[in-house]
Amino acid sequence: MLAVAALPGRGQADVGPDGAGRGGAGSGQAGGSAPDGDGGETVIIDDVAPSPAPGRAASTVSRADLDERLPRSAPDALRWEPGVYVQQTAAAQGSAFVRGRTGQQTLLLFDGVRLNTSTWRQGPNQYFFTIDTRTLAAIDVVRGGASTRWGADALGGVLDAVPRAPAPGARRVAPRLELRWGSADHELGGRAEVAARPWRDATLLVGGGYRDVSLLESGGVVRDADGIPALVPAHAADGRTQLGTGFREAAWDARLVQRVGDVRLTAAYHDYRQLDAPRTDQCPPAFAPLDECLRYDEQFHTLVYAAADAGLGAWAERARLVVSAQEQHERRRRDRPRADARDGGRDDVRTLGVAASAATARRRAGPLALRGEYGADLYVDHVDSVAWLELTDLDFVRYDSRGQFVAGSRYATGGGFASGEVGWRRLSARGGARLGLAAADTPADPASATQAIGRRWLAPAAFVGASWAVAAGLELHAVLDRSFRAPNLDDLTGRQAAGPGFQFENAALGPERATTVELGAELTRRALRAELWAFTARVDGAIARSLREIADCPPTARDCQAAWFRYQLVNLAGPATIRGVEAAAEAEVGPLAVRATLAQARGDGPDPSAGAGPARVPLSRVPPLNGSAEARWRDGAGRGYAALGVRWAAAQRRLAPADRGDPRIPAGGTPGYGVIDLRAGVRVTAQLRVAAVLENLLDAAYRYHGSSIDGPGRSVLVFVEVVP
Repeated sequence: MLAVAALPGRGQADVGPDGAGRGGAGSGQAGGSAPDGDGGETVIIDDVAPSPAPGRAASTVSRADLDERLPRSAPDALRWEPGVYVQQTAAAQGSAFVRGRTGQQTLLLFDGVRLNTSTWRQGPNQYFFTIDTRTLAAIDVVRGGASTRWGADALGGVLDAVPRAPAPGARRVAPRLELRWGSADHELGGRAEVAARPWRDATLLVGGGYRDVSLLESGGVVRDADGIPALVPAHAADGRTQLGTGFREAAWDARLVQRVGDVRLTAAYHDYRQLDAPRTDQCPPAFAPLDECLRYDEQFHTLVYAAADAGLGAWAERARLVVSAQEQHERRRRDRPRADARDGGRDDVRTLGVAASAATARRRAGPLALRGEYGADLYVDHVDSVAWLELTDLDFVRYDSRGQFVAGSRYATGGGFASGEVGWRRLSARGGARLGLAAADTPADPASATQAIGRRWLAPAAFVGASWAVAAGLELHAVLDRSFRAPNLDDLTGRQAAGPGFQFENAALGPERATTVELGAELTRRALRAELWAFTARVDGAIARSLREIADCPPTARDCQAAWFRYQLVNLAGPATIRGVEAAAEAEVGPLAVRATLAQARGDGPDPSAGAGPARVPLSRVPPLNGSAEARWRDGAGRGYAALGVRWAAAQRRLAPADRGDPRIPAGGTPGYGVIDLRAGVRVTAQLRVAAVLENLLDAAYRYHGSSIDGPGRSVLVFVEVVP
């Protein structure tokens, strides 16, 4: 018997009992094999397990995928995954929708470390963009609720960025240089790194990169069903160059792995700095002068963590302890030259985290095979926030009594979990539970009519699942998951621009609870791999935007009264539901491979402005029917490849009430599209590799639903790698 599993010591069981799988998978080892406890052999393939969540809907973007597709960002790398749809509010931002959920309802991880903070907003956010894809070995995607293993926010799914491990190979020091250029936005950037063995049983990877991106050229203006141009973005006179795009970024990192006997110690540092990034839908805003602009002067993310991975016996065959510290920093300004004014704001969130987990060895109890996983985690946020108004003609600055959030606020989330799996012949069953706690504490600010908050929520989660190997290569799955999300500081206290309007707080919000039922089938037959999933997710207490009047605006919130629309977050009076199907298939014959994906989601819930009435309306920005197809040829000796890819989506006409006034969505909905990409690469010598993508071959004008920017027009991306 051959089984494929995660590497020993990666921190979690190779088959996570709740399907969340491989948290902390980034500290990989060289390939090898190990006993699987059943008399067979576990084979390690390319340092990456084939599925991050056996028994669940999941996929992995591999390093080979990243090298061939040359994505512009971490969110962009997910565009080919089933059930994932990427929205962009700006060229320097990107937010993945997983089963129709994004932002607060999806959980982002880096090497198993929680990235979500208490200030993430209700809709799409930019934070996955702050992960440098050049440092990644893979991105794991788990679709569907996963709060039992990972805690709050995992209602729609989990994205785990898996970092590259130091790998100097046979050389003590191995330098590497990357250069990249793109014609659509005149992107120019690169990365230099060194992998080394500084002393015995230690490996080190140190690198840094920079990128300068200019205005993005599209295939033309996206129009609504009546041929009227969308309100955003604003275009230059050529009708193709999109204003409010472009940015600069720098990133650097270091990763040291030290072996001490059977223990692997990891120390890692990742720093991302984005500068001068306009928010495209607000630069300029619709119905505003062309010289108005909301710009993120600074979008920084710093993560430092230390991890210990070890085998501690049968009850903790794989154990992992991680201690982390991170800072999320934003500094933004809104220029209003005609009013001789500039609004400014700065938010800093500092997070301390600790997580411990262990997986038991597989044990036999008669005909049954048993194993389990257990652990606990805690993350605490400390928030500092300030806002000001600058009168540029008078050289005068007035500070507001509070910022977008309330300075001195704190938020904590964490809990403990346990799960197990039992196998008998062709059947296996899984189950687990978590008991967590979330706490929000905010000081009062009488000057802005902000009340003090001291709230606590128990955060229970649980799941059960079963798999049946019907025949060789064919397996059926069923999962029932109950996940949880408590309102965060953005929900409870945030005051901010939201699309075309202004969103203000609701200190009385309750938690969201999602119940997901999914059925799946997976087929693996030599050169053929296919999967089909159907799901329904019911969210009780779903948080949504409800329209408000000027009289409802908080005192001193000047942007609220001047906005085109005003929103307040509310818990929906009845359940919201999202139903859908996802499919993927891949076939490989010799050097040729073809792959296709398909996803459909449909969401609806009570009208947030209709109180307890019976009216049901579409949920906001749920993606349309969409999919992809790829055909690829790879040289058997690994010297080169060529590929053809197609991305497509149907029109999305089902709009939530809040979507109908959103300038990012053309009147009547976002039109469908089809985009063709060509990719090729060749290893010229052992030291030189060249790759290129001819993007949007037919120069289509298109937009991902809910985005502020249109996709790049016909253009080329060129990548050069030099290994001296």
